[in-house]
Amino acid sequence: MTHPTEAPQAAPLSRHKLPGRREFIALMGLLTALVAFSIDSMMPALPAIAADLASANPNAAQLVITSFVLGMGIGTFFTGPLSDRFGRRSIILCGVVLYIVAALAATLSQNMTWLLVTRLVQGLGASGPRVVVMAVIRDLYSGRGMAQIVSFVMMVFAIIPALAPLMGAQILRVADWHAIFLAFALFGIASTAWFLLRVPETLPLDRRRPFRFATLKAAVLEVLRHQQVRLAILTLSLVFAGLFATISSIQSIYDVWMDRADSFPAWFGLTAIVTASSSYLNARLVMRLGMRRLVKAMFTGYIAVTIGALVALNMSPGPIAQLVILLIWQQAQFFQASLGIGNLNALALEPMGHIAGTAASVISAGATTFAVLLAVPVGLAFNGTPFPLMLGCICFSGLGLALMMRLREDS
Repeated sequence: MTHPTEAPQAAPLSRHKLPGRREFIALMGLLTALVAFSIDSMMPALPAIAADLASANPNAAQLVITSFVLGMGIGTFFTGPLSDRFGRRSIILCGVVLYIVAALAATLSQNMTWLLVTRLVQGLGASGPRVVVMAVIRDLYSGRGMAQIVSFVMMVFAIIPALAPLMGAQILRVADWHAIFLAFALFGIASTAWFLLRVPETLPLDRRRPFRFATLKAAVLEVLRHQQVRLAILTLSLVFAGLFATISSIQSIYDVWMDRADSFPAWFGLTAIVTASSSYLNARLVMRLGMRRLVKAMFTGYIAVTIGALVALNMSPGPIAQLVILLIWQQAQFFQASLGIGNLNALALEPMGHIAGTAASVISAGATTFAVLLAVPVGLAFNGTPFPLMLGCICFSGLGLALMMRLREDS
C-alpha cells in the first residue's frame, strides 16, 4: 500500500499560486487557533463570570466553554457541505463574520442566558474555519503527507493555548471580562484577512457538489458506512471529551484545590508550549510508523501516567509535590490531544478525499457533539479535587485504546 504525500486528483492549483509551505502552515494554524483562543482565554475569567452572573451555582460558569463547543459541533455539520458547494474561501469568511458579530453581542451580556446564547452562536461561526481548514489541507494533501502537514499546523495551533490564558488575564487587569470578546473580534479580523489575501480558492468549480438533501444524505451514509471512518470518529470524540472536560475544570482545580489561581495562566501556558513539541515529534514519526501505531502508543502512555498520578495523589503529598504531579498529568493530557487529533482526523479523512468538505463536517460534528455530551457531566462533577476529572479521562482513553485495536494495521 502506498501513502502519497499529495493526491493527484486533489491538486487544483499550480504551486506558484499558493503561499510557501511555512506560510501555509502558519496560516492554517492561525485559523485553527481561533477556536483555542476563544476557549482558553476565557478560563481566567470564569470566576468573575460566576460572581457576576452565576453566584448561586459557580460551576455553571463552565458552560461558557461547553456552549461554545456545542455550537461549533452543530455548525460543523453544515460548513463542510456548504464549502463543497460554494468553495472554501466564502464559507470561512461567512463563518468568521458570524463569529465576530456574536463576540460583539457578548460584550452586552448582563445575564447568563444571553452570554450562553451568544457563545453558542460564536461557536457556530467558528465552525467555518475549523472545518474548512481541514478541507483545504485535504484538497492539497492526502495520507501520511496530510498527517504530517496537520501535525505542523497543530504545532502552530499549540502556541495560542499557551498565550491565550495570559492574554485573558492581562485584559482582566485593565478591564472586566466583557472586554475579552473584543479581542476575539480583532483576532478573527486579522487571521481571516491574511488568509483571504494569500490563499486562493482550492476547490475548482468542476469539483463542487450541489447542496441537496439527497446528496448530503448519501455523503453522510458513505462516511458512516466506512469502518475506518466510524472508528476514527468515535475515538476522536473520546480524545475531545477528555480535552473539553480538562479545559472546563482545570482553572477550578488550580483555584480551589491548589489555591494558585493567580499563577494558573503561567502554568497552563508552560504546558501548552511544551505540548507544541508533540506535534513536531508526530510529524517526524508518522511517516515511518503510521497514524494507528502512534495513537495506540499515545493512549497507552497516557493511561499509565494517569494511574501513576492517581496513586501518588492518594498518598496525600505536600503542596509542591501536588503541583508537580498535576503538571505531569496535565502535560500528558495535552500531549494525548495533540498527538491524537491530527492523526485521527487524517485516518478519518483518508478514504474520503472525493467529499472532503462533507466528510470533515461529519467527522467534526459527530466527534465534537458526542464529546460535549461526555465532557459536561465530568466537568460538573468537580468536587474541589482533580479525582473526578482524572477518573473520567482515564475511562475515555481506555475506550479509545479498545477502539484503535480494531483498526487495520496498515493505517
